[in-house]
Amino acid sequence: MRKIDIGSWITTFNPSAAQIMSTLGFRWLCVDLEHSTISFNQMEILIAIIEKNGSIPFVRVGKNDKLHIKKALDAGAQGIIIPMVNNVKEAKEAIESTYYYPNGKRGVGLARAQNYGYTFENYVKNKSKKIKLILQIESALAVKNLEKILELKNISGTLLGPYDLSASLGVIGKLEHPLVKKAIKDYENISIKKKVAMGIHITEPNANKIKNAKKKKYKFIASGTDMIFLGNSCKELLKKI
Repeated sequence: MRKIDIGSWITTFNPSAAQIMSTLGFRWLCVDLEHSTISFNQMEILIAIIEKNGSIPFVRVGKNDKLHIKKALDAGAQGIIIPMVNNVKEAKEAIESTYYYPNGKRGVGLARAQNYGYTFENYVKNKSKKIKLILQIESALAVKNLEKILELKNISGTLLGPYDLSASLGVIGKLEHPLVKKAIKDYENISIKKKVAMGIHITEPNANKIKNAKKKKYKFIASGTDMIFLGNSCKELLKKI
């Protein structure tokens, strides 16, 4: 990922929200299956909406599982975010599940991504090779193993998970705690050294935090969620009246 990509998060099955957000300029939108009740069928509908409007559809799967990853990719996801990758073994499993042979061991089937077989060859030769794989680094163990993880090929980038990272350090939610700040700094230094794109989700939309992340050389930045944008709009109006 060479450009700075600003995206956002879809956490509910609301086709209208996905329609609006995918037309307003976000480069990518991630359908979250880890911390939501979105089903695979609903995911496929949301992917189709996002893709149709020119935004890149990502999916954060519920876990590092080849079946979950396969379903998301076959539904048309152009990027996959894998939560809780803690070591080289887990990173290798994610890579194998994401890519076809020879780069991986992804199962081959006919589904929406290949227009149910009618564009199969084009998908295999082109689109499947452009899939972005993002590994979530969200534990002290993951940071400890990060240098070895980033030596693997076919990783497009990583996504820092500050809250889970703070929990793994025994200071849940305290993002300004010295232990958390040090772990984040280690994450940044290793990522820059290994030249693998860093990512972060700034949950509460904040332009200054986004600009600061850019200065720190983060390339894969998410801002807000569908529900946070809705809630903030409600709060802003009620505050004024």
